[in-house]
Amino acid sequence: MATEKRERQKAARRQKIEAQQRAAKRRKTMQRTAIVVVVAIVIIVSAALLFRSKSTPATTTTVASAPVTTTTAVTTTTVATHFAPVASPSPAGTFGKPPTVIVPAGPPPTTPELSDLITGTGPGAKNGQKLTVQYVLATYSTRKVIQSSWTAQPFTLTLGAGQVIPGWDKGLVGMRVGGRRELILPPSLGYGSVSQGAGIAANDTLVFVIDLLKIS
Repeated sequence: MATEKRERQKAARRQKIEAQQRAAKRRKTMQRTAIVVVVAIVIIVSAALLFRSKSTPATTTTVASAPVTTTTAVTTTTVATHFAPVASPSPAGTFGKPPTVIVPAGPPPTTPELSDLITGTGPGAKNGQKLTVQYVLATYSTRKVIQSSWTAQPFTLTLGAGQVIPGWDKGLVGMRVGGRRELILPPSLGYGSVSQGAGIAANDTLVFVIDLLKIS
């Protein structure tokens, strides 16, 4: 009897040990499975982030710069913006030949006017440069031509140096060699209230057609 009891106790202990071993084995298997799952998740997430970083285009940041102020020409040439286009320009004619100047009908304009009858080539004239021109002058007071360099010789001036009336210093800026420009200048840009005689009355409005022969 004692022997059978001991055998049963041994068998029970073996079963208990085997059950503990199986439980421990299951725990290890579950732990390994959990580790594998965690590692797989980490790999998948890392791969997804890497793919996203490669496929997403770089973001460009646009930095606003200070606005640039430019002078807009009223014709095809860059000139002072306070000139309006000539409302009724004279015929373009041919560069190198005396132009026909027509004083527009009606009262003289109060705003200076400018139009390029012929557009020249090359760089535009700048202050400080020496210009050689041919010109014809008509006035509103006479409505006819009263002066012309074509009957004598070309006229030379330094632009912006105050050697000529203000309308020329302002109105010849940007003109190109080979160009023909018409200027209509109110008294403030011409001779003012002082009569110059020979067809230029006090407070006269002047009409010039100017050919630019040379810039030096």
